Amino acid sequence: MGDGYPAWLREVRTALSINSQVVLYGNVRDVFLLPAAHGWEPCDLQTGLHRVLADEGYPHLVVADAVAGLGVLPPDPVTAKAAAEVVQRDNKPPWGPWKEKDGPLGPLSDVIERVTGADNERSAVLIDFASRLILDPGRLDPAEHAFFARCDRLSRVAYPKPAGGDFRPLFNPVIWAVNNERDLPIWLTAGNDDIRKIAVPLPEFGVRETAARWLANALAGYRDANEEDQRALERRLAEQTQGMTLRSMMAIARLAARMRTPIADIDEAVRCYRVGVHDNPWRASHLRSRMQSATERISSRVKGQREAIQRSVDIVVRAVLGLSGAQAGGNVSRPRGVLFFAGPTGVGKTELAKELTQQIFGDARAYTRFDMSEFSAEHSADRLIGAPPGYVGHDAGGELTNAVRQRPFSLLLFDEIEKANPRILDKFLQILDDGRLTDASGSTVYFSETVLVFTSNLGVTAEEYQIQAQADPLHAPFTREELENRVRRAVEHHFVSNLNRPELLNRLGDNIVVFNFIDADTAAEIFDVLVSHIRDRLRAEHGVDLRLSDDVRRRLLDGATANLGMGGRGIGSHLESALVNPLARELFRREDLAGRTVTVTDLRHADGIWQVSLA
Repeated sequence: MGDGYPAWLREVRTALSINSQVVLYGNVRDVFLLPAAHGWEPCDLQTGLHRVLADEGYPHLVVADAVAGLGVLPPDPVTAKAAAEVVQRDNKPPWGPWKEKDGPLGPLSDVIERVTGADNERSAVLIDFASRLILDPGRLDPAEHAFFARCDRLSRVAYPKPAGGDFRPLFNPVIWAVNNERDLPIWLTAGNDDIRKIAVPLPEFGVRETAARWLANALAGYRDANEEDQRALERRLAEQTQGMTLRSMMAIARLAARMRTPIADIDEAVRCYRVGVHDNPWRASHLRSRMQSATERISSRVKGQREAIQRSVDIVVRAVLGLSGAQAGGNVSRPRGVLFFAGPTGVGKTELAKELTQQIFGDARAYTRFDMSEFSAEHSADRLIGAPPGYVGHDAGGELTNAVRQRPFSLLLFDEIEKANPRILDKFLQILDDGRLTDASGSTVYFSETVLVFTSNLGVTAEEYQIQAQADPLHAPFTREELENRVRRAVEHHFVSNLNRPELLNRLGDNIVVFNFIDADTAAEIFDVLVSHIRDRLRAEHGVDLRLSDDVRRRLLDGATANLGMGGRGIGSHLESALVNPLARELFRREDLAGRTVTVTDLRHADGIWQVSLA
């Protein structure tokens, strides 16, 4: 057998003289390219095994399908008659669905014993879809246990022997095809040297490149392209289908042919296969025009964060152009963009994420937020990807995987990531590296069209800021450079020393965006914005035009900015306590306010209660 055969098939060939049974697990439902007279031929598992066995002198392969019944390869009458003499002695045709009411285990064990014990005749049996034979390999009923006990015994008493004119001692093998090696009872294979377990892997790059060359003839413009462009297409298709099966590659080729996708845009067919959406918002013409003025628009809503806004917009622009991670080459399946917002609390990290969502997708609600403080326990990972089969909530799926499946083009916000359990952070390694995640049901979800935003309060605490500010009231507690260094060192220390996850920090790279503390001027701007929100709400809900006297505004501003360590959130909290609550109390006592102008003329704080006077 030549080198063109997959390694797992070559290992099956080797096992014919060593092992009485073989367990194939993993990518067993894929299509495999085998060498043919004129290039390559796509074959399924059954056909590939039959070809290998035929090369070694096995005239037929008995296929025992756990669902469909008993068959034989090749499926011609002469072979079927010869194979029938091996598997059944009563001259009744054995082929077709299982007829026994009690299931296939009894007759299947008879077939296995007759094949393995056939004298002077080469034969082999493939138990296909063996994962469907039993419900739970850890909880066998008596009939199931008897079946596998018989198979265990047969694996140990069978021996290799010559057949006909072939004097080589070879087994008549039993070949199990399962999705996962744990789909069979552990005691059947553990410590049993007569049963060989062989993994059938996903196709590696060289195999995908060969498949791309074989599939490319069906793509529009491939035959007319020069050789250099053809080889470039083959490499791109192989790179973009990392982690996919050859069956998926064939589906992508069919999709590209139906869409008449030019070879230069083969990535569009791959993207469409992954997310199931033909339109690509990342290539929309209006997105580029929006991003050209995004810095100014965002700055009008997120105050005091000029450097953070510009840095974030640069990263998003890079994502729009598809250049994220371009320096690494190769894998284009990574998320479109990754940002790590680090800095004090209440300075606009979450607000900036919302504004970026508005600029990218035209809808500030097109983001999904995960409060990572809710994922501090190790078992809470089930909430992200779904509970394992058999556990409560398995059918519901995972919050993260469901969100991406429903909205493949979206922004994912992971708030206060430092509070998540380290085991959960490991999930992000696969997302940041491969742009995909497998949920508890085994389905793959692709993150290649998402933007990931992580936020963290690591760095300088509000208490440190207050101490520094009181020590030197005339100057900012930290320069921009000092703040950047402190925050970056804190982030690095957390991931490397506390979490022991330096690889996650490496995946984030230079995408750490440091936010400033709120200074007095910025606090005044935020104060005015929040007061305008209160005015707008009153006008919309009750038709009331709210005004503040100069003295009331000054006192509210002084109180709201007394502790800037809490950022904009502290300003909002003070306004709610000192203005909104007493204002609501006074307005509730009055009637017929629609169309009137209400002025707050006085503000008092007595016995722990704020009060206002209205005119």
